[in-house]
Amino acid sequence: MARDNLTIVVEFILLGFSDLPNLQGFLFAVFFIIYISILIGNGLLIIITKIDPSLQTPMYFFLGNFSFLEICYTSVTLPRMLADLWTQKRTISFLQCAVQTCSLYILGVAECLLLAVMAYDRYVAICKPLYYPLIMNRRICIQLVVVSWIFGVPVLVEETYQIFCLNFCGPNKLNHIFCDAPPLLELACGDTYKREISVHVAALAFVIIPFLLILTSYVKIIITILRLPSTSGRSKAFSTCSSHLIVVSLFYGSGSIVYLRPKSHHSTGSVKVFALFYTTVIPMFNPFIYSLRNKDVIAALRKLCPK
Repeated sequence: MARDNLTIVVEFILLGFSDLPNLQGFLFAVFFIIYISILIGNGLLIIITKIDPSLQTPMYFFLGNFSFLEICYTSVTLPRMLADLWTQKRTISFLQCAVQTCSLYILGVAECLLLAVMAYDRYVAICKPLYYPLIMNRRICIQLVVVSWIFGVPVLVEETYQIFCLNFCGPNKLNHIFCDAPPLLELACGDTYKREISVHVAALAFVIIPFLLILTSYVKIIITILRLPSTSGRSKAFSTCSSHLIVVSLFYGSGSIVYLRPKSHHSTGSVKVFALFYTTVIPMFNPFIYSLRNKDVIAALRKLCPK
């Protein structure tokens, strides 16, 4: 009897901002502008790092790839969010939800690893300048980018598969702006403790390890910079790292709040805000962070703009 009455969930409802019915049009306009800004800003960085001769260095090669990654990352969530705000439909099929979750995790891990690669690039440039052209040659740079993209794929595909193999037999309303493990596990039937532990272990591994690599790189960078004899040399060295440090702090700070906080401290409203921050706001500001503090990027943008 219980088996006959079991309801199998075939789609989910993303509640998103349904609690703000009078602001749907305004939110659509805001997120549409943000998405266009992300496409234009990061698109321009990709173009100038490809065509400008002065930017044909490993640092800008990684920056161009990072900008492309940001476009892919936001395109997993924002177009769907815009469609939901416009149509008020909010439903997402079981398969689409799984694909969105898996894509978001793969791209998020790729971003963590690419940020670590960019930190290593700055470490070699500042701490081992004589060996920089040898260590960071074209072949090594391409290999580092490829590894960043594919390293976490097998584990994250398996992780997503395990989450969506759970029984979803009750409510199908996800109180979130996109499909993600924490709200999905709340809807699953039965004991999800092992899955929750698995998600946290994966998050710790793919977030903490790159973060420790970044931290190690910057400790060595700071020690090297402080040993430089001239003030101008120290200032120039710090300026090449400051933009990357800002992006790392914003991305890891907001991401850690969402995925590494204890479940008892979770607030639906705060989780949505921080999820929006690292999936939309940071990618929008990245081009400004990297260009406003970089004379080479500003010069390349001026060449690109018609006089």
